[in-house]
Amino acid sequence: MSISLTDRLQSELQGLRDSGLLIHPRVLESPNRAHSRIAGQDVINLASNNYLGFADHPVIKERAAAYLRDWGAGAGAVRTIAGTMQIHEDFEEQLARFKHTGSALVLHSGFTTNQGVLGTVLKEGDVVISDELNHASIIDGLRLTKATKKIYKHADMDDLERALRENDTDGLKLVVTDGVFSMDGDIAPLDRIVAVARRYGAVTYVDDAHGSGVLGEAGRGTVHHFGFDQEDDVIQVGTLSKAWGVVGGYAAGHADLRELLINRARPYLFSTAQPPAVVGALSAAIDLVQEDPSFMKRLWDNTHYFKAEIERLGFDHLGSETPITPVIFGEASAAFEASRMLLDRGIFAVGLGFPTVPKDLARIRNIITAEHTREDLDQALAAYAEVGRELGVIR
Repeated sequence: MSISLTDRLQSELQGLRDSGLLIHPRVLESPNRAHSRIAGQDVINLASNNYLGFADHPVIKERAAAYLRDWGAGAGAVRTIAGTMQIHEDFEEQLARFKHTGSALVLHSGFTTNQGVLGTVLKEGDVVISDELNHASIIDGLRLTKATKKIYKHADMDDLERALRENDTDGLKLVVTDGVFSMDGDIAPLDRIVAVARRYGAVTYVDDAHGSGVLGEAGRGTVHHFGFDQEDDVIQVGTLSKAWGVVGGYAAGHADLRELLINRARPYLFSTAQPPAVVGALSAAIDLVQEDPSFMKRLWDNTHYFKAEIERLGFDHLGSETPITPVIFGEASAAFEASRMLLDRGIFAVGLGFPTVPKDLARIRNIITAEHTREDLDQALAAYAEVGRELGVIR
């Protein structure tokens, strides 16, 4: 006799409870900013991906409102039927200019972008070699392809070269990496990755979810940071949430990439186009970061200060190179308790344990933003000092 839906749901949920992995998301009672409100408490928010403070920025909201008034609440159809408005085309041209690429296409999220692009570019007989710490959306996107899949050790160029050497093909060879790794905050060594890939005739594919809006001139991203933005053998994808403060995904690169994705990428073909307000907000965000360099300056000034002070207190941040700043507590129970203790002190920062991160490297992941003040960071550091000493992580 088959299992009932009720039994299946309850069994799965109980398994999550027993393993301590059942998620109960915190609910924000105010806009997502450096200062937010949770359960009636005002907190300094170190958990958000809102790197540039754009999620509630008045200029971006004003442009979104104008597009809403002028173009309506929704697009009304998929892009290939009747959902492509002039504003969609205009924004994609704006994005391609910003990224210095031959073309750009917008999809609904960074997650679906990986599914759409990998599913379109890769075919049976191709070989794809992926960093072992790549994001779940890359892993899921690759599962949908018929390409031969291989893994190389994280940022290990010798292992990447081994994998390329041992897996030749008459088809396409693709090396896939995050631009910035979301748990450790390290930057992919893209200069070395591209060099190795080129020796074996491979294309490099970069998921820049946490690099776009963070690295490169005016936040053009990891590919620009390393000087590969105008190269046809480098594909960059990413999200339009995080630093850009809104929602969506993009693919940018070779001039022909956009046209092929329009014809083959299933998330694009079978999803209603983005609402006008989203397009307006994104257009404003790209304009704003280029017009005002202070956003990038504050982001990196704050990042350097927080990292230096966390290290001075005696915490391990794994040598993070970006605003993503992990603070290691070791055991998951300690990281979760530290997160609770920080919230009691007005600091919202989320604990992460296995299987999201290795068992002995449970942590709190902090994301520093341009919107934080020095006073915010000092208050957070003081709370970290108290919590770390109470839990015996630092002296």
